Amino acid sequence: MIQQSLFKKLAGFTTPDELKKAGIYPYFRSIEENHDTEVVIQGRKLLMFGSNSYMGLTNHPKVKEAAKKAIDMYGSSCSGSRFLNGTSRLHIELEERLADHVGKESALIFTTGFQTNLGTVASLTGRNGVIILDELDHASIIEGSRLSFSRVLKFAHNDMKDLEKLLQSVQVEKIKMIVIDGIFSMEGDICNLPEITRLANKYEALVMVDDAHALGVIGEKGKGTANHFGLTEQVDIIMGTFSKSLASVGGYIATTTETVNYLKHHSRPMIFSASIPPSAVAAALAALEIIQTEPERQEKLWTNTAYIANALQELGFDINTSETPIIPIYIRDNYLTFQFTQRLFEEGIFVNPVVSPAVRSDSSLLRLSIMATHTRDQLDEAIDKIEKVASELHVFELKQM
Repeated sequence: MIQQSLFKKLAGFTTPDELKKAGIYPYFRSIEENHDTEVVIQGRKLLMFGSNSYMGLTNHPKVKEAAKKAIDMYGSSCSGSRFLNGTSRLHIELEERLADHVGKESALIFTTGFQTNLGTVASLTGRNGVIILDELDHASIIEGSRLSFSRVLKFAHNDMKDLEKLLQSVQVEKIKMIVIDGIFSMEGDICNLPEITRLANKYEALVMVDDAHALGVIGEKGKGTANHFGLTEQVDIIMGTFSKSLASVGGYIATTTETVNYLKHHSRPMIFSASIPPSAVAAALAALEIIQTEPERQEKLWTNTAYIANALQELGFDINTSETPIIPIYIRDNYLTFQFTQRLFEEGIFVNPVVSPAVRSDSSLLRLSIMATHTRDQLDEAIDKIEKVASELHVFELKQM
């Protein structure tokens, strides 16, 4: 009977089928070719505005060549965890380069960004500790906090008064760690790191910043959020991923040597997951070098971001508090967001819909991701198509009702 109840629950999940019948299911779209700012799906070319490749390096010749050379030298896989046989010379080199880049003593590579947050947040504070999160932190941080056995508190998004109230409520002797996104992955705004670090110092809390969407994007030569604010010494742990600006897959923690040593021997996602292949490490190394030696890419990214953000606002679209290459267009209706996504797809524009439960149903949005390699013509085409579809779906009229 128990098994039947489970299968009944699974069979009752029909939302994907309903969206497919309506012709607006937007997920698992099979990409046949990837050419940076353009992709091919079902034999059609589309402009890509859904990729996190902010620097546009996934097809860079140096990145691809580095990956190919690593395969020739190390094969396609390490076939084991970092803890055992999954550490190559390239892994160690990238850890050293990343630590130096973001201004910390040591770094440690994990297999994915999700596992990086999961394995770090879950491992440090323990049963008697307290983890304090921004309510809009990434899901990987939330899952890590659930596995930590620590008390978990959440403050209202970027609300420093609420954060201080939580800090005041925690006993002085408790280990406290504030974990926040540097750039919030849906909203595109930046955390108030100056005030967070001030409060952390006042109430003796650690600070961990998730720089998944900030590495390569903000700070000198893309060094991230702490560097952006000149607060590298005030941030205890910096996390980042390779799947955005570094054109690969994986994640890392940069912090003190002692913290890295502890995570190496206590973080279960580190110990019990297969290591990322050397080819992915080599690609990230090459991408990091390009970011460091070609600052004009970061400048172009911000020029593109300002151009399209200003154009969308002038047309009347709601992008809320976004101040980064993540530009949300708030539709605030789940079904209409799916419709908008599908119509843009038909017009040759690939964007990502974000609906509940990822966000509240009244905060559903189209998420545009801007790349340094987008041309002005491509930006103009996207703007024109977005305006056309919005008019067709009466988006502006609905907002006024």
